[in-house]
Amino acid sequence: MSIADNIRHFEQELAGTNCRLVVVTKTHPVEKLQEAYAAGARLFGENKVQELVAKQPELPADIEWHLIGHLQTNKVKYIAPFVHTIQSIDSLKLLQEIDKQAIKNNRVLNGLLQFHIAEEETKFGLSLPEAEEILQSEAFRALRNVQLTGVMGVATNTDDESQLRREFRELRSYFDLLKSRYFADQPAFREISMGMSADYALAIEEGSTLIRVGSAIFGARNYGTH
Repeated sequence: MSIADNIRHFEQELAGTNCRLVVVTKTHPVEKLQEAYAAGARLFGENKVQELVAKQPELPADIEWHLIGHLQTNKVKYIAPFVHTIQSIDSLKLLQEIDKQAIKNNRVLNGLLQFHIAEEETKFGLSLPEAEEILQSEAFRALRNVQLTGVMGVATNTDDESQLRREFRELRSYFDLLKSRYFADQPAFREISMGMSADYALAIEEGSTLIRVGSAIFGARNYGTH
């Protein structure tokens, strides 16, 4: 199937749900991204700042760019002029830098708090107490140009459906708790980013509002060209 066919397939799957598709573009050339755009995709997710900065000027201006990989504070300035949402916020320090760079660019940047829900230690993310400590801090309340719009998590790389559901439900419960305690009067706080090519169907059933899909659209990645 072509990239366009795959995009249409996902749009049909998501019809009638509260979930949107983020096309994960890491390692894929601009030509492939243009095919996805021509097929109607508008939310693109990149893992690495360098790649995002290189691709963004080559593509149409109405793309909503999401940074979905781990982000170092010293790299925020490169994406602040155009990025829509940073899905991988895992510290107060990073939030403060995003706010600072957003102010410099006269923009408000959206962000998701990334939670550690997987069994693998290598995955990034906050625990619930760490997230609450951030949200209760004076420093967080002082932020002006960063808006938290939800939560993100990466599930364990496993075929065990019950484990995946458990991890997705954990993230959903974190969202519900934060929504009621800290964002009850903020309709913008509504995103639960979970689910990738191998597990998106379960994630949608468990309440995902953003699935991050790359290989199921573009095919397997060719790391040999990088």
